[in-house]
Amino acid sequence: MRNFFLVLLLGLLTTSWVQAQSTGRVEGAAKGLRYQVDPYWPKPLPNNWILGQVAGIATDKNDHIWIIHRPRTTTEDERGATLEPKRSKCCIPAPPVLEFDKKGNLIQAWGGAGTGYDWPKNEHGIYIDPTGNVWIGGNDVTDHMLLKFTSNGKFLLQIGSPGKSLGSNHQAQLGRPAHMNLDPDTNELYVADGYLNQRIIVFDASTGAYKRHWGAYGNVPTDEKIPNFNPKSPQFANPVHCVRLMKDETVFVCDRANNRIQVFEKSGKFIREMAFDTDTRGSGSVWDLIPSDASQKYILIADGTNNEVSIVVRETGEKLGSFGRSGRNAGDFHWVHNIAVDSDGSVYTSEVDTGKRTQRFTAVK
Repeated sequence: MRNFFLVLLLGLLTTSWVQAQSTGRVEGAAKGLRYQVDPYWPKPLPNNWILGQVAGIATDKNDHIWIIHRPRTTTEDERGATLEPKRSKCCIPAPPVLEFDKKGNLIQAWGGAGTGYDWPKNEHGIYIDPTGNVWIGGNDVTDHMLLKFTSNGKFLLQIGSPGKSLGSNHQAQLGRPAHMNLDPDTNELYVADGYLNQRIIVFDASTGAYKRHWGAYGNVPTDEKIPNFNPKSPQFANPVHCVRLMKDETVFVCDRANNRIQVFEKSGKFIREMAFDTDTRGSGSVWDLIPSDASQKYILIADGTNNEVSIVVRETGEKLGSFGRSGRNAGDFHWVHNIAVDSDGSVYTSEVDTGKRTQRFTAVK
């Protein structure tokens, strides 16, 4: 009996410690925005599957969570069950695109090479548009295209092609595109382009026809290589890592390696910029962003160098707090890469490099 109570006490203390660590630090006016990791999300994958680097995450209108990962980034140790002869019992790389429900159950998985399109060599970015179509990109040195599929993986459209980029002012070819967002009012797709090009480019989402593009401050972009980590740089740095449309008709752009967000009108006219943790080097401080809820009063910024999610006032850029830290435990991050939220305000993150996972953080009332 004594041993039973000791085990129970230890369990309670451990649970309390995990909750304290994973809730994160929240300061000042952000005290009402607190998050706690759900260590049981998602549920274990079927079919002896394992994830590689998780290079994109998004939610859809049904509050389903979608990820895209990189099967080729699994190590021989991780994919030991696929080797001849087998190295180990586990595992098998999962298909690149996976859909989960809010409880963490896997709904479906698909993706990879197929007829009529060029699957990227290094998957990067996923977006589910309001009609349920799935957009993906890639950032290998030859990945200069976007792909559009139905929710069950039927190919619909390709913009760009693999091979060579044709520069930041070409109207059809992309340059290692990182992220995309669709405006349902105009059926225009905004693309953060990207790991090679230095611009935002806009296409018709049905036909892929070119509409317009712009660089930092709304200027015509160049491919000049300018030193990174300069929040006043006249050009975007590589990568131009995210683009998000807000309900006030503004466009937020992650200029990752310049440690800043730039805000534009949909026409490309520059409005303002916001810098964050400007002494950050490495890969910069602004990897992805998402409004925290439907009010869009706050945005959450995924910072994969400092390995935290920042809580920021959307209108002013004031940083109110953050959660997460560098580490391997539940609630920690290693190269937190993308971020998404559902209608309840729960936050979902993806990790690349050796992180190779997705996590869920529930809002603490």
